[in-house]
Amino acid sequence: MPRMDITRMPFAKLCPLLVAKAEKKGRTRQEVDQVTAWLTGYTPEEIARLEGSDICYGDFFKGAPAPNPNAALITGKVCGVQVEDIQDPLMRQIRYLDKLVDELARGKAMEKILRK
Repeated sequence: MPRMDITRMPFAKLCPLLVAKAEKKGRTRQEVDQVTAWLTGYTPEEIARLEGSDICYGDFFKGAPAPNPNAALITGKVCGVQVEDIQDPLMRQIRYLDKLVDELARGKAMEKILRK
């Protein structure tokens, strides 16, 4: 069975999965929006609007208004892969968000998640 290209998946399908992962561990939608905004530069209102659109996940990241330069400080494994070793910049951004939501779900303090 061929693997689904995550960059082509609808943001409207993936965003609720990230939120559900965090909420299952007692975190909130607002916190997921906060880490997403920190990483991409979108406002929570823009994230909500894009979630209601037909934008794909890849275009969500490609259109990010202000990718955070401190994202390069995100390290560790997501899906068995070291995020800092991912060569494709788009895939690295996608995995950065996965890593931030993982940290949120594990109870890490927001000030540590939002690397400064």
